[in-house]
Amino acid sequence: MISFNKPHITGNELNYISDAISRGKTAGDGYYTKACQELLSDLYGFPKAFLTTSCTDALELAALLINIQPGDEVIMPSYTFVSMPNAFLLRGAKIVFADSNIDNPNIDIIKIESLITPATKAIVVVHYAGIACDMDLLKEITDKHKLFLIEDAAQAIDSYYKGKPLGTFGHLAAFSFHETKNISCGEGGLLVINDESFFKRAEIIREKGTNRSAFFRGEVDKYNWVDIGSSFLPSDMLAAFLYAQLENIDNIQNRRKLIWNTYYDSLLPLEKTGLVKLPRLPTYCTNNAHIFYMVFNDLEIRTAYIDHMKANKIQTVFHYIGLHNSPFYKDKHDDRNLPMVEMYQDCLVRLPLFYDLEINDVEKVVKTTLSFFQ
Repeated sequence: MISFNKPHITGNELNYISDAISRGKTAGDGYYTKACQELLSDLYGFPKAFLTTSCTDALELAALLINIQPGDEVIMPSYTFVSMPNAFLLRGAKIVFADSNIDNPNIDIIKIESLITPATKAIVVVHYAGIACDMDLLKEITDKHKLFLIEDAAQAIDSYYKGKPLGTFGHLAAFSFHETKNISCGEGGLLVINDESFFKRAEIIREKGTNRSAFFRGEVDKYNWVDIGSSFLPSDMLAAFLYAQLENIDNIQNRRKLIWNTYYDSLLPLEKTGLVKLPRLPTYCTNNAHIFYMVFNDLEIRTAYIDHMKANKIQTVFHYIGLHNSPFYKDKHDDRNLPMVEMYQDCLVRLPLFYDLEINDVEKVVKTTLSFFQ
Protein backbone atom coordinates (compact mmCIF):
# COMPACT_ATOMS: atom_id res chain seq x y z
CA MET A 1 0.00 0.00 0.00
CA ILE A 2 1.23 3.49 -0.87
CA SER A 3 0.08 5.39 2.21
CA PHE A 4 -1.19 8.96 2.19
CA ASN A 5 1.42 10.12 4.70
CA LYS A 6 4.54 8.88 6.45
CA PRO A 7 6.44 11.05 8.96
CA HIS A 8 10.00 11.76 7.85
CA ILE A 9 12.97 11.17 10.18
CA THR A 10 15.99 13.30 9.34
CA GLY A 11 18.48 11.27 11.42
CA ASN A 12 19.27 13.49 14.41
CA GLU A 13 15.97 13.24 16.27
CA LEU A 14 17.08 10.52 18.71
CA ASN A 15 20.48 12.17 19.21
CA TYR A 16 18.89 15.45 20.20
CA ILE A 17 16.28 13.76 22.42
CA SER A 18 19.11 11.95 24.21
CA ASP A 19 20.93 15.26 24.59
CA ALA A 20 17.79 16.90 26.03
CA ILE A 21 17.58 14.12 28.61
CA SER A 22 21.25 14.44 29.49
CA ARG A 23 20.83 18.16 30.09
CA GLY A 24 18.52 17.30 32.98
CA LYS A 25 15.51 19.38 31.85
CA THR A 26 12.86 17.55 29.87
CA ALA A 27 9.92 19.80 30.79
CA GLY A 28 8.97 22.87 28.79
CA ASP A 29 11.14 25.87 27.95
CA GLY A 30 14.39 23.93 28.02
CA TYR A 31 17.39 24.23 25.72
CA TYR A 32 15.72 22.87 22.59
CA THR A 33 12.49 24.80 23.08
CA LYS A 34 14.47 28.03 23.09
CA ALA A 35 16.62 26.84 20.18
CA CYS A 36 13.54 26.12 18.04
CA GLN A 37 11.94 29.45 18.87
CA GLU A 38 15.12 31.33 18.00
CA LEU A 39 15.65 29.39 14.77
CA LEU A 40 12.07 29.94 13.60
CA SER A 41 12.28 33.64 14.44
CA ASP A 42 15.56 33.92 12.52
CA LEU A 43 14.19 32.03 9.51
CA TYR A 44 10.93 33.92 9.17
CA GLY A 45 11.32 37.16 11.09
CA PHE A 46 8.73 36.34 13.75
CA PRO A 47 8.78 39.11 16.38
CA LYS A 48 7.92 36.59 19.13
CA ALA A 49 7.37 32.85 18.85
CA PHE A 50 6.28 30.39 21.55
CA LEU A 51 6.26 26.63 21.06
CA THR A 52 3.01 24.97 22.17
CA THR A 53 1.85 21.40 22.49
CA SER A 54 -0.29 21.75 19.33
CA CYS A 55 -1.71 24.23 16.85
CA THR A 56 -4.99 23.76 18.74
CA ASP A 57 -3.30 25.07 21.88
CA ALA A 58 -1.85 28.00 19.94
CA LEU A 59 -5.35 28.94 18.74
CA GLU A 60 -6.78 28.60 22.25
CA LEU A 61 -3.99 30.83 23.55
CA ALA A 62 -4.83 33.35 20.81
CA ALA A 63 -8.49 33.38 21.89
CA LEU A 64 -7.41 34.11 25.47
CA LEU A 65 -5.06 36.87 24.37
CA ILE A 66 -7.70 38.80 22.43
CA ASN A 67 -10.03 38.37 25.41
CA ILE A 68 -12.91 36.63 23.66
CA GLN A 69 -16.08 36.97 25.73
CA PRO A 70 -19.54 35.38 25.50
CA GLY A 71 -21.44 37.03 22.67
CA ASP A 72 -18.38 38.04 20.65
CA GLU A 73 -18.60 36.97 17.01
CA VAL A 74 -15.66 35.44 15.15
CA ILE A 75 -15.70 35.02 11.37
CA MET A 76 -13.86 32.03 9.91
CA PRO A 77 -14.06 29.54 7.03
CA SER A 78 -16.39 26.56 7.32
CA TYR A 79 -13.95 24.43 5.31
CA THR A 80 -11.40 23.92 8.07
CA PHE A 81 -10.46 21.71 11.03
CA VAL A 82 -12.53 21.80 14.23
CA SER A 83 -9.64 23.17 16.30
CA MET A 84 -10.27 26.62 14.87
CA PRO A 85 -13.88 27.13 16.02
CA ASN A 86 -13.38 25.16 19.23
CA ALA A 87 -10.71 27.57 20.42
CA PHE A 88 -13.20 30.44 20.35
CA LEU A 89 -16.32 28.51 21.34
CA LEU A 90 -14.57 27.56 24.57
CA ARG A 91 -14.48 31.28 25.44
CA GLY A 92 -18.19 31.74 24.61
CA ALA A 93 -17.90 33.17 21.10
CA LYS A 94 -20.48 32.84 18.35
CA ILE A 95 -18.91 31.39 15.20
CA VAL A 96 -19.90 32.92 11.87
CA PHE A 97 -18.88 30.58 9.07
CA ALA A 98 -17.91 31.92 5.64
CA ASP A 99 -17.81 30.28 2.22
CA SER A 100 -14.70 29.32 0.23
CA ASN A 101 -13.27 30.74 -2.98
CA ILE A 102 -14.15 29.25 -6.34
CA ASP A 103 -10.43 28.94 -7.20
CA ASN A 104 -9.21 27.39 -3.93
CA PRO A 105 -10.63 26.35 -0.55
CA ASN A 106 -9.49 29.51 1.26
CA ILE A 107 -12.09 31.86 2.74
CA ASP A 108 -13.98 34.03 0.24
CA ILE A 109 -12.72 37.43 1.37
CA ILE A 110 -15.15 39.36 -0.85
CA LYS A 111 -18.07 38.09 1.24
CA ILE A 112 -16.54 38.79 4.65
CA GLU A 113 -17.70 42.40 5.06
CA SER A 114 -21.35 41.36 4.70
CA LEU A 115 -20.87 39.12 7.77
CA ILE A 116 -19.45 41.83 10.04
CA THR A 117 -21.74 43.12 12.79
CA PRO A 118 -21.18 45.33 15.86
CA ALA A 119 -20.47 42.11 17.79
CA THR A 120 -17.68 40.95 15.47
CA LYS A 121 -14.33 40.83 17.25
CA ALA A 122 -12.00 38.85 14.99
CA ILE A 123 -11.48 37.25 11.63
CA VAL A 124 -9.57 33.96 11.56
CA VAL A 125 -8.32 32.61 8.24
CA VAL A 126 -6.60 29.40 7.21
CA HIS A 127 -4.03 29.22 4.42
CA TYR A 128 -5.29 25.96 2.92
CA ALA A 129 -2.55 23.70 1.51
CA GLY A 130 -0.09 26.48 2.34
CA ILE A 131 -1.67 28.72 -0.32
CA ALA A 132 -1.90 32.26 1.01
CA CYS A 133 -5.09 34.21 1.41
CA ASP A 134 -5.01 37.75 0.01
CA MET A 135 -3.51 39.31 3.13
CA ASP A 136 -3.55 42.90 1.83
CA LEU A 137 -7.31 42.72 1.31
CA LEU A 138 -7.84 41.04 4.66
CA LYS A 139 -5.80 43.64 6.53
CA GLU A 140 -7.71 46.40 4.76
CA ILE A 141 -10.97 44.93 6.11
CA THR A 142 -9.72 44.30 9.65
CA ASP A 143 -8.12 47.74 9.88
CA LYS A 144 -11.28 49.41 8.60
CA HIS A 145 -13.49 47.67 11.15
CA LYS A 146 -10.88 47.56 13.97
CA LEU A 147 -10.93 43.76 14.21
CA PHE A 148 -8.30 41.27 15.25
CA LEU A 149 -6.78 39.20 12.44
CA ILE A 150 -5.55 35.71 13.28
CA GLU A 151 -3.82 33.39 10.83
CA ASP A 152 -4.32 29.66 11.14
CA ALA A 153 -1.05 28.79 9.41
CA ALA A 154 -1.15 25.10 10.40
CA GLN A 155 -0.39 24.09 6.82
CA ALA A 156 1.67 27.12 5.85
CA ILE A 157 5.21 26.72 7.19
CA ASP A 158 7.69 28.18 4.68
CA SER A 159 4.96 29.77 2.54
CA TYR A 160 5.08 33.42 1.49
CA TYR A 161 2.73 36.20 0.43
CA LYS A 162 4.39 38.84 -1.78
CA GLY A 163 7.78 37.80 -0.42
CA LYS A 164 6.78 37.93 3.26
CA PRO A 165 6.32 34.76 5.34
CA LEU A 166 2.82 33.68 6.24
CA GLY A 167 2.26 34.00 9.95
CA THR A 168 3.63 37.56 10.01
CA PHE A 169 0.48 39.42 8.90
CA GLY A 170 -2.11 38.86 11.61
CA HIS A 171 -1.97 40.10 15.16
CA LEU A 172 -1.41 36.42 15.99
CA ALA A 173 -0.71 33.24 14.02
CA ALA A 174 -0.75 29.52 14.81
CA PHE A 175 1.38 26.79 13.20
CA SER A 176 1.20 23.00 13.47
CA PHE A 177 3.97 20.43 13.76
CA HIS A 178 1.62 17.43 13.71
CA GLU A 179 2.99 14.31 12.05
CA THR A 180 1.02 15.11 8.87
CA LYS A 181 2.78 18.45 8.41
CA ASN A 182 5.92 19.26 6.38
CA ILE A 183 7.90 19.77 9.59
CA SER A 184 6.75 17.67 12.52
CA CYS A 185 7.45 16.39 16.01
CA GLY A 186 4.46 14.07 16.30
CA GLU A 187 2.33 16.66 18.09
CA GLY A 188 3.37 20.28 18.39
CA GLY A 189 2.51 23.86 17.54
CA LEU A 190 3.69 27.46 17.55
CA LEU A 191 2.08 30.75 18.47
CA VAL A 192 3.52 33.72 16.58
CA ILE A 193 2.87 37.15 18.06
CA ASN A 194 3.19 40.14 15.75
CA ASP A 195 1.57 42.67 18.09
CA GLU A 196 4.02 43.49 20.87
CA SER A 197 1.21 44.44 23.24
CA PHE A 198 0.60 40.69 23.62
CA PHE A 199 4.22 39.66 24.33
CA LYS A 200 4.17 39.74 28.13
CA ARG A 201 0.67 38.36 28.64
CA ALA A 202 1.24 35.47 26.21
CA GLU A 203 4.19 34.29 28.27
CA ILE A 204 2.09 34.42 31.44
CA ILE A 205 -0.96 32.62 30.01
CA ARG A 206 1.27 29.96 28.48
CA GLU A 207 2.75 29.33 31.96
CA LYS A 208 -0.55 28.55 33.71
CA GLY A 209 -1.24 32.23 34.38
CA THR A 210 1.96 32.73 36.40
CA ASN A 211 5.01 34.95 35.98
CA ARG A 212 7.22 31.87 36.33
CA SER A 213 9.28 32.72 33.23
CA ALA A 214 10.11 36.15 34.64
CA PHE A 215 11.13 34.46 37.89
CA PHE A 216 13.58 32.16 36.09
CA ARG A 217 15.09 35.19 34.37
CA GLY A 218 15.62 36.79 37.78
CA GLU A 219 13.16 39.62 37.11
CA VAL A 220 11.03 38.85 40.22
CA ASP A 221 12.03 37.27 43.53
CA LYS A 222 9.18 34.73 43.45
CA TYR A 223 6.50 33.80 40.99
CA ASN A 224 2.75 34.20 41.52
CA TRP A 225 -0.59 33.53 39.91
CA VAL A 226 -1.19 36.79 38.04
CA ASP A 227 -3.68 35.95 35.23
CA ILE A 228 -5.79 33.18 33.76
CA GLY A 229 -3.82 30.55 31.88
CA SER A 230 -3.18 26.92 31.16
CA SER A 231 -0.30 24.55 30.41
CA PHE A 232 0.66 25.11 26.80
CA LEU A 233 4.37 24.14 26.98
CA PRO A 234 5.63 21.07 25.10
CA SER A 235 8.27 18.79 26.58
CA ASP A 236 11.81 19.73 25.61
CA MET A 237 12.14 16.21 24.17
CA LEU A 238 9.50 17.10 21.58
CA ALA A 239 11.36 20.33 20.89
CA ALA A 240 14.58 18.32 20.40
CA PHE A 241 12.79 16.19 17.79
CA LEU A 242 11.49 19.34 16.11
CA TYR A 243 14.92 20.97 16.05
CA ALA A 244 16.29 18.08 13.98
CA GLN A 245 13.48 18.70 11.50
CA LEU A 246 13.97 22.46 11.34
CA GLU A 247 17.68 22.03 10.61
CA ASN A 248 16.67 20.14 7.46
CA ILE A 249 13.79 22.32 6.33
CA ASP A 250 15.35 23.27 2.98
CA ASN A 251 16.04 19.65 2.09
CA ILE A 252 12.54 18.58 3.16
CA GLN A 253 10.88 21.37 1.21
CA ASN A 254 12.88 20.75 -1.95
CA ARG A 255 11.90 17.08 -1.94
CA ARG A 256 8.22 17.80 -1.36
CA LYS A 257 8.19 20.41 -4.12
CA LEU A 258 9.75 17.91 -6.54
CA ILE A 259 6.93 15.45 -5.83
CA TRP A 260 4.27 18.18 -6.01
CA ASN A 261 5.58 19.45 -9.35
CA THR A 262 5.74 15.93 -10.75
CA TYR A 263 2.07 15.43 -9.92
CA TYR A 264 1.11 18.79 -11.38
CA ASP A 265 2.98 18.39 -14.65
CA SER A 266 1.83 14.80 -15.14
CA LEU A 267 -1.85 15.43 -14.34
CA LEU A 268 -2.25 18.77 -16.09
CA PRO A 269 -3.75 17.11 -19.20
CA LEU A 270 -6.70 16.02 -17.03
CA GLU A 271 -7.42 19.63 -16.12
CA LYS A 272 -7.08 20.77 -19.73
CA THR A 273 -9.79 18.33 -20.73
CA GLY A 274 -12.08 19.38 -17.86
CA LEU A 275 -11.91 16.11 -15.94
CA VAL A 276 -10.47 17.63 -12.74
CA LYS A 277 -9.22 20.92 -11.37
CA LEU A 278 -5.69 21.10 -10.00
CA PRO A 279 -4.43 23.53 -7.31
CA ARG A 280 -4.40 27.13 -8.49
CA LEU A 281 -1.68 29.35 -7.07
CA PRO A 282 -2.35 33.11 -7.11
CA THR A 283 0.56 35.14 -8.45
CA TYR A 284 1.06 36.75 -5.03
CA CYS A 285 2.00 33.54 -3.20
CA THR A 286 4.49 30.67 -3.16
CA ASN A 287 3.88 26.94 -2.89
CA ASN A 288 5.17 25.02 0.15
CA ALA A 289 4.00 21.65 -1.24
CA HIS A 290 1.98 20.74 1.82
CA ILE A 291 -0.94 19.19 -0.06
CA PHE A 292 -1.49 18.11 -3.64
CA TYR A 293 -5.19 17.91 -4.32
CA MET A 294 -7.55 17.44 -7.24
CA VAL A 295 -11.16 18.64 -7.43
CA PHE A 296 -13.53 16.30 -9.26
CA ASN A 297 -16.75 17.26 -11.00
CA ASP A 298 -19.01 15.48 -8.50
CA LEU A 299 -19.09 13.21 -5.45
CA GLU A 300 -19.89 10.07 -7.42
CA ILE A 301 -16.78 10.36 -9.59
CA ARG A 302 -14.60 11.17 -6.57
CA THR A 303 -15.89 8.15 -4.67
CA ALA A 304 -15.23 5.90 -7.66
CA TYR A 305 -11.71 7.33 -7.95
CA ILE A 306 -10.89 6.71 -4.29
CA ASP A 307 -12.17 3.13 -4.65
CA HIS A 308 -10.12 2.66 -7.82
CA MET A 309 -6.94 3.85 -6.11
CA LYS A 310 -7.62 1.69 -3.05
CA ALA A 311 -8.05 -1.35 -5.29
CA ASN A 312 -4.59 -0.56 -6.64
CA LYS A 313 -3.18 -0.21 -3.10
CA ILE A 314 -2.90 3.58 -3.10
CA GLN A 315 -4.41 5.62 -0.28
CA THR A 316 -6.08 8.83 -1.42
CA VAL A 317 -8.28 10.80 0.97
CA PHE A 318 -10.86 13.56 0.97
CA HIS A 319 -10.55 16.34 3.55
CA TYR A 320 -12.91 18.46 5.63
CA ILE A 321 -16.67 18.25 5.95
CA GLY A 322 -18.12 21.76 6.11
CA LEU A 323 -18.41 22.64 9.78
CA HIS A 324 -21.59 24.65 9.25
CA ASN A 325 -23.32 21.33 8.44
CA SER A 326 -21.70 19.35 11.26
CA PRO A 327 -23.93 17.51 13.77
CA PHE A 328 -22.65 19.79 16.52
CA TYR A 329 -23.13 23.16 14.80
CA LYS A 330 -25.78 22.87 12.08
CA ASP A 331 -28.56 24.04 14.41
CA LYS A 332 -26.45 27.04 15.46
CA HIS A 333 -25.60 28.08 11.89
CA ASP A 334 -27.79 30.65 10.18
CA ASP A 335 -29.67 29.86 6.98
CA ARG A 336 -26.92 30.89 4.57
CA ASN A 337 -25.88 28.31 1.98
CA LEU A 338 -22.13 27.84 1.53
CA PRO A 339 -22.02 26.21 -1.91
CA MET A 340 -18.27 26.27 -2.45
CA VAL A 341 -17.63 24.62 0.92
CA GLU A 342 -20.04 21.85 -0.02
CA MET A 343 -18.38 21.48 -3.41
CA TYR A 344 -14.94 21.02 -1.83
CA GLN A 345 -16.23 18.59 0.79
CA ASP A 346 -17.77 16.46 -1.96
CA CYS A 347 -15.21 16.79 -4.72
CA LEU A 348 -11.70 17.41 -3.32
CA VAL A 349 -9.25 14.52 -2.91
CA ARG A 350 -5.65 14.52 -1.70
CA LEU A 351 -2.83 12.43 -3.16
CA PRO A 352 0.04 10.83 -1.20
CA LEU A 353 2.75 13.41 -0.50
CA PHE A 354 5.61 12.94 1.93
CA TYR A 355 9.40 13.20 1.91
CA ASP A 356 10.13 9.46 1.65
CA LEU A 357 7.69 8.82 -1.19
CA GLU A 358 9.79 7.23 -3.92
CA ILE A 359 9.59 8.63 -7.43
CA ASN A 360 8.53 5.26 -8.82
CA ASP A 361 5.61 5.37 -6.37
CA VAL A 362 4.76 8.90 -7.51
CA GLU A 363 4.74 7.58 -11.07
CA LYS A 364 2.45 4.74 -10.00
CA VAL A 365 0.01 7.22 -8.44
CA VAL A 366 0.03 9.22 -11.68
CA LYS A 367 -0.35 6.14 -13.91
CA THR A 368 -3.18 4.73 -11.80
CA THR A 369 -4.94 8.10 -11.79
CA LEU A 370 -4.72 8.39 -15.55
CA SER A 371 -5.97 4.80 -15.97
CA PHE A 372 -9.10 5.70 -13.97
CA PHE A 373 -10.12 8.24 -16.58
CA GLN A 374 -9.34 5.91 -19.47
